[in-house]
Amino acid sequence: MLRSLLLSAAILGAAEAMRAGVSSRPLRAVAARPSGVAMGLTFDESKAMAGDPNMKNYRKLSDALKEADVERRKEEEAAMAALKAEEDKRNRRKKKMEVMRAIPDSAPAGKVSDFMYRDGVTEVLEKLDNDMIGLQPVKQRVRDIASLLVIDKMRRKLGLDTSIPSLHMCFTGAPGTGKTTVAMKMGQILQRMGYCRHGGVVVATRDDLVGQYVGHTAPKTKEMIKKAFGGILLIDEAYYLYNAANDKDYGQESIEILLNVMENQKDDLIVTLAGYKDRMDKFFSYIPGMSSRIGNHIDFPNYEPDELVEIAKVMARELEYTFADDAIPVLREYVAKRMTLPFFSNARTVRNAIDRARMRQANRLFIEKLDPSSDGSITPEELQMFTKADMPTAAELEALGESAIVE
Repeated sequence: MLRSLLLSAAILGAAEAMRAGVSSRPLRAVAARPSGVAMGLTFDESKAMAGDPNMKNYRKLSDALKEADVERRKEEEAAMAALKAEEDKRNRRKKKMEVMRAIPDSAPAGKVSDFMYRDGVTEVLEKLDNDMIGLQPVKQRVRDIASLLVIDKMRRKLGLDTSIPSLHMCFTGAPGTGKTTVAMKMGQILQRMGYCRHGGVVVATRDDLVGQYVGHTAPKTKEMIKKAFGGILLIDEAYYLYNAANDKDYGQESIEILLNVMENQKDDLIVTLAGYKDRMDKFFSYIPGMSSRIGNHIDFPNYEPDELVEIAKVMARELEYTFADDAIPVLREYVAKRMTLPFFSNARTVRNAIDRARMRQANRLFIEKLDPSSDGSITPEELQMFTKADMPTAAELEALGESAIVE
């Protein structure tokens, strides 16, 4: 008798769960019908008859009932969350309309200059202009973004509808074109405008995000995200996260975590991807969801030789060096030649040239001042001056030929 009753109850509950899973009727109608679990139609193995050949079937039916009940509750919770979100949206709209009715038509939003200076945005933009040579398209794009943020802030002051723009970015260009520097400036602007808490930049590569073994990738990615919260996570050479030749590559897990964070936690983290343009374009073709989450694609062009010479002057000035007049043409010729060789890195190549010039200058002064004809004294001007003899030359690159793969 017990076995027959249990079997009937289990079949009834399973049928009810199956109808709930396939029914196209509204959620309320499904939720109103109690499932087998809700009616107490669960399988108690301790009460089953020993040796019952149907025991395995009873257990399967009981498990199916439990799963159906879990799914029903999930649907109910999702429906309630959607209703609450809609209600919150209506309340915000109502409150905003009340604020708008209380503002006179002639009320000023304020002066743009006041917002720019008060928040320190002007200072950051001026420093960007002064510290970075060239890159006019990049600087203009940064100004465009800053302008939007300022105007949005003025709109919010009057209670006007303002949606937070997608601030995730993609910087494309060769090494040494200023991508990390611009990311830091953007962090300062966004922090001063209230779009991120501290504006710091955390730089990461695949090695920082992807583990070598199963279960290692998620903790590494989440740890880097945690470090960057409140600021910018700059992922250099982001295309290495995806390996098209291996669909089981652990980088895919890191990408999925990043996509989720970029969508659901964009108020507290700005993700910036960086790398060569052609490789980034290919990466986006594999991961279209990543490209659609990025609102600002900025291309960094290579520097021209004259711009690189100006960068060299800035770098030398920071180290308290100057160039003799005859050293500049030699440096320009060297840079122009170096640009035609592999692994050219723009400003990084210039910095390495400055380092070699410092070494050559030190060696030259050392030899000159140890010469018996010299009194051995060195003037401050000599310590600070790069001469023609100290400069790496294009002729040296020519002599080295294909082996001249230097930074």
